[in-house]
Amino acid sequence: MNKWLLRQQLEGFLTEDIGHQDVTSEVCLTGNEQGVGRFIAKEPGVFCGELVLTELAALLGVEQELLVKDGQAIEQGQVLARWSGHLRSILTGERVALNLIQRTSGIATLTHQAVRQAAGHVRISDTRKTTPGLRMLEKHAVRIGGGFNHRGRLDDAVMIKDNHITVAGSIRAAVERAKRQIGHTTPIEVEVETADEVEEAVAANVDIIMLDNRSPEEVKVLRQRIPAHITVELSGGITLDTLPAYCQTGADYISLGALTHSAPALDISMKIVGGKKDEA
Repeated sequence: MNKWLLRQQLEGFLTEDIGHQDVTSEVCLTGNEQGVGRFIAKEPGVFCGELVLTELAALLGVEQELLVKDGQAIEQGQVLARWSGHLRSILTGERVALNLIQRTSGIATLTHQAVRQAAGHVRISDTRKTTPGLRMLEKHAVRIGGGFNHRGRLDDAVMIKDNHITVAGSIRAAVERAKRQIGHTTPIEVEVETADEVEEAVAANVDIIMLDNRSPEEVKVLRQRIPAHITVELSGGITLDTLPAYCQTGADYISLGALTHSAPALDISMKIVGGKKDEA
């Protein structure tokens, strides 16, 4: 993950949340109070937020004691990190920190569950269905959960989908146009649904074929038409419940948009040591 870009983003997130000032902390605290805030897991999962907490602590001018690592399994009630220093600074940065690490830990947890379901038969990948502004963090969380990243941006690869095929006129025409203009280091992927489309994509010698919205039984049949040198990806409507069946189809990758667009936030809170709700 790009630490410099992350710090720039975190500065923007703090600016968005604080506005001109944290009015509540300004009027309730003198500014000299010192203390410790503990980040506590309220449910089990996979932690992801090491660099977020570290960079935020530096921006806020507080000391940090990080007690877990990215990718570590955490339990309910476990203390993940401590911030110590001016309480005004700790309270001002609390919500940005929690919003981000709850989001990333939720994605890492869901990805870990999917990877366990796959049981080594296929690689689990994300998609570009990410939150605008948070793609770097969300894709990092997928990696922490044991998954793989699909293209990060539109300039990473040529991915010819149904709308591109419609406009170009055919898979063959779209692929030929792409090959005339891209360099040899840019892969070409084509999204297909039928046996005829598979045959056309194979004849065009694409690098990756995505079988979209097919049942496991359909995938097994179509997979036989694709030579071994072409990577096979599955996508569309696959859930954790149906994932095991798709893992037995011979595909190389399964991309799940749900990893980023539907992952529930992992419940994490921050409590000031010695405070009303502190359970130390």
